[in-house]
Amino acid sequence: MRGGRGGPAMSIITISRGTASGGQALAELVAAKLRWPCLSNEVIVEAAKRYSVPEPELVKAFETAPTFWEKLTASRRVYLTFVQAAMCEYAVHGNLVYHGHAGHELLPGISHVLKVRLVAPMESRIEMVMERHPHLDRKGAIRYIQQVDEERASRMRYLFGVDWRDPHHYDLVLNLDKLTLETAADLVIQASQWEEFQPTTASMRALQNLALSSRIRAALDAHPQLSPYDIGVDVADGVVTLSGTLPTEEAIRAVVATAEHASGVTRIVNQLVRK
Repeated sequence: MRGGRGGPAMSIITISRGTASGGQALAELVAAKLRWPCLSNEVIVEAAKRYSVPEPELVKAFETAPTFWEKLTASRRVYLTFVQAAMCEYAVHGNLVYHGHAGHELLPGISHVLKVRLVAPMESRIEMVMERHPHLDRKGAIRYIQQVDEERASRMRYLFGVDWRDPHHYDLVLNLDKLTLETAADLVIQASQWEEFQPTTASMRALQNLALSSRIRAALDAHPQLSPYDIGVDVADGVVTLSGTLPTEEAIRAVVATAEHASGVTRIVNQLVRK
């Protein structure tokens, strides 16, 4: 199953990096070589539009460290649900390069996702920041890089419980200290064509299950009466199992009705109970 220019069909490449590390340039070059869509903020925009959330609020949820109040209310986790649902809608069509927020964590358990981590020398990062922000001197650029990287680490720990800088979370780590952008892009494309990252019946089924469960979770979180409740959603080939404890029969019916309206549901297994 192959796509344009010898690339794999229905495959997905995510590129993660620190600020001013060349991730956008690499993603755009890879996408251009493969003739695939290159996505970043488009996923945030789609999530904001679909779930009626101000776009700046979604961006803030992924770009700044969580406040104490947000940790108590878990509002950012709700926003994560919205973004994951939007990402899944793009992913089911395959053949895309994503360099936006938390790409390596938004599609868990999908084997045909190639997760790339890009690192760059500090000197080149300092130069890039100073070009983007002429008012910053060298020390200011270093502080900026450290602050952005630490805020990213903080939000990733909060949202996913991981250290995004840990290489164990990636399939391929590239260091631009010696590699040109062109060589790095060719390495990414070559890796994406390896058998290990080709879609299989099982991986496509897992993606469909994730997409459906994400749609349902997002719909529940977007429901003003249902968002406060912790509702379990498990999906297997269109069969949706709902679990959790709710205060009223009316709330239980509302959860079931919301799940039933999601595209792709074939049957609901209702394991919800009243307090």
